[in-house]
Order: sequence, then C-alpha cells, then structure tokens
Amino acid sequence: MAKHRTALIDVGGGFRAIFGCGVMDRLADDGIDFDHCYGVSAGAANMVSYIARQPGRNHKFYTEYAFRKEYASAESFFKHHNFANLDYIYGTLSNHDGEYPVDYAAFEANPTGFTVVACNAEDGSTKYFDKSRIRYDDFDVVKASSAVPVACEPYVVDGVPYYDGGIADPVPVQKALDDGYDRVVVILTRLKDVLREQRKDIAPARILRHRYPAAAERLLERYRTYNDEVALAKRYEREGKALILAPDDLCGLNTLSKNFEGLELMYRKGYAAAAAIPAFLER
Repeated sequence: MAKHRTALIDVGGGFRAIFGCGVMDRLADDGIDFDHCYGVSAGAANMVSYIARQPGRNHKFYTEYAFRKEYASAESFFKHHNFANLDYIYGTLSNHDGEYPVDYAAFEANPTGFTVVACNAEDGSTKYFDKSRIRYDDFDVVKASSAVPVACEPYVVDGVPYYDGGIADPVPVQKALDDGYDRVVVILTRLKDVLREQRKDIAPARILRHRYPAAAERLLERYRTYNDEVALAKRYEREGKALILAPDDLCGLNTLSKNFEGLELMYRKGYAAAAAIPAFLER
C-alpha cells in the first residue's frame, strides 16, 4: 500500500487556539510528524513550535506571557494600535535573544513543509507564504497571519500589508488536498456543528472599509467562507480523507479574551482529542 501524504491544519482563533497547542504537544509526545502543516493566525504560531520540536513552549505563551500587558492589552492598543503586540510576541519573546526563543536550527532542519495563510489588505487576495519565508529572527509572516482586523494594524511583509489569514482561507482543507495530501487533520477552535455568524464582523468591516475596502469585503464574507469550508471538511471526513478535531466547549474563551482556568481546560481538551490521530493516519 502506498504511504499516505499527511497534512495538519490549525485554524487558530486567538486564545482559543490553545486547543491546537494541546493537540501538537500530544503529537510531539507521541512522536508523530506530518508531511506538511498549514497554519492560520495563532495556528501558525502553534506550528512554528511544533516544527521546531519545542513541546510546552506555546503553553507557556498562552498561560503565562499572555497575561502581561505588553503581550495583549488595551494599553498596547493605544500605544501601538495593536491589541496583541505582534512584535513583542513573535519578536521580543521569540528571537534568539528572547525569553523563550524558537529553536530556529531545529525548525529549519525538520523536513515538514509549512504554509502560513494571510490576507492581502489591499486587494483581499489570499497569500500562502511557504516555509522559506520564515527566517532567523524573522517571523513576520506569522505576525501578518495573526493581525486581527481593526484590533491590529495590518502587518507589512515585503512592502505589502496583510491581515489575519482567517478572513481569506480560514480552513484551508481544499488547499491541502489540492497540494496532494490525502490524510488531513483539521484543528478547529469553535464548536464543530455551530455555524459562524456575520454579526460580529459588521462593525469592524465598516471601520476597515475606509482604508482597505477589499479586506473589509472579505471580512464581511468570512462567516460564509468559514461555514462553507467546515462543511467541505466534514464531507472529506465522511469520505475518510479528513479528521476534524474540535472542542466540545469554549471554556469561556474567545479570540481576544481569556481566563487562566479556561486556557488550561482548553489545552487539556486538545491534548485528549489528539488521541484519535494515530488510528486515522494508519487507515
């Protein structure tokens, strides 16, 4: 039998993305690698540590560093126009001289491929950055993928401003299949069977429209894109090509708000959910 080509997708979701952190720590503990990882927003950050073989690193970011005002706060928003200080998270803390640096040598040496999803703020198109664009002390593509519209300024990479990949290709399961992977594990951080609503995106899109009208349109359509892509992932799951992991409760977390107990509980849910992965990959 031919060996399966495997892909892992983490859709991110701000502080809810600690669920994916739990999944990947279990994968590391079980010695399971994938041929390719697709990261969206905070999911891309989770995957940098996973590919660098640093289990436990992301957990510390979510449960310790995230409670610092420098990390994410109203003060950061007023000072830097970013609720989440992306340069602090993926620069000050993560660079070689940071408090918990990425093991870049291990990241680079790992043969696992990596794609980071972002949205071009100027024309609304989807940008897929590959692993080669992550460099020593340069995690700009992760910052770009994590720039939540309005809560953050768009992050500029190679002269182009980008917003959160979740408004362009939030669940890139079709991308993974088109790239040739036939066993895809999809990490969701919302309830699997609850549809996303447009309601919360209307006000931010109205603000965004003044500077970036194309990105505002993508934001207004995010609910539909997300729901369609989850439906597609479910179809592939029925066909045996995909496995969806999702929490059964959001533990009081959302994209930009958190509590320590909820974070710990969501992490454990992710760690436990990953138990289903080995059997799926062996089918």
